[in-house]
Amino acid sequence: MTRFTAASAAAALALFANTSFAQQQAAPSPSGAVQLQLVASFEHQVTGVTVAADGRIFVNFPRWTEDAPISVAEVTRDGQIKPYPNDEWNSWRNAKKNQIPAGDHFVCVQSVVADAHGNLWVVDPAAPAAEFIVEGGPKLVRIDLKANKIAQVIRFDATVAPQGSYLNDVRFSPDGRHAYLTDSGATGALVVVDLLTGKARRVLHGHPSTQREKDVVVKTDGQELLRPDGRGVEFAADSLALSPDGRTLYWKALTGRTLYRITTDALDNPSMTEKDLEARVERAAETEPTDGLWIDGRGRLYLSAIEQDAVKVGDGDRITTLVQDKRLRWPDTFSEGPDGTVYVTSSHIQDMSWFKPENGPRLETQLWRIEGTGARRP
Repeated sequence: MTRFTAASAAAALALFANTSFAQQQAAPSPSGAVQLQLVASFEHQVTGVTVAADGRIFVNFPRWTEDAPISVAEVTRDGQIKPYPNDEWNSWRNAKKNQIPAGDHFVCVQSVVADAHGNLWVVDPAAPAAEFIVEGGPKLVRIDLKANKIAQVIRFDATVAPQGSYLNDVRFSPDGRHAYLTDSGATGALVVVDLLTGKARRVLHGHPSTQREKDVVVKTDGQELLRPDGRGVEFAADSLALSPDGRTLYWKALTGRTLYRITTDALDNPSMTEKDLEARVERAAETEPTDGLWIDGRGRLYLSAIEQDAVKVGDGDRITTLVQDKRLRWPDTFSEGPDGTVYVTSSHIQDMSWFKPENGPRLETQLWRIEGTGARRP
């Protein structure tokens, strides 16, 4: 087993800095043994997935094009889903938004992440259709996985999650003290949360590193992805990864190619000025439009190649297309199981009614297991 080290992760990231996109495209694929195995199929649009230390799998369904009946769910062994942690927290509906308090219910959940301390964290930007934020709704929720109960709710006010924002993904420091979130909305930024005090700070708001790159056009099925009114894909800071030692945070805009990084000691310091923080931002690599990022237990860097229905990986001295499959439409979020198996959701964003009105509001999506990646076995 290759040790999960900062050096191995840095080496993988360095590949993208030193390898052109054309070279990445031409790199040979690994063994044909790598393949997708269906874990579950959903009747609604899925985005996030996470696998806890005990092997339990959790997913989430944002309210983008329909009033989804479940926001956070546990995937059972037979591929079915059940509301988690209970029905009450999943009972909010667009149609009843004036009757159900947004602060104590899931409104529009974008991601779920299990930490190393027995918790499931839920990111709720509370912006149905990725548009207007429901007042009092933006929050980060901690669920005790042993008790299966809400243990903490960190609510974000307008200074952290203003109108136009859309909190997207989250990573946690190894010591469990800090959380780092991306905001992929029109007001792109990062958010730093002190989990002990519950205090949150919005940083790098409007900085080029957190904004979409205007010259980047996202294409799927060989064509530019456009809405009927001509708008393209416009997502700011989205992709997110934390180095194994917790010292370096990486992020990039979905509508962008540049991968950025910053040391977490800078982010964790509330006395650092915005100007000084901006000076700490570094360009780490040039890649391609991506949604999810992941660094696995062997130090390999995974990227969701959304334009190619593929997952790419940097390993050792090469970059390869790990798996490319027409069923993997818009690989969205990665997670790693306790045995090292990597999971990925396909959220079918290019098939949404945003871009294909004829498809209607409901969208079938999937959760996949990537087999043959050299997972660590217990």
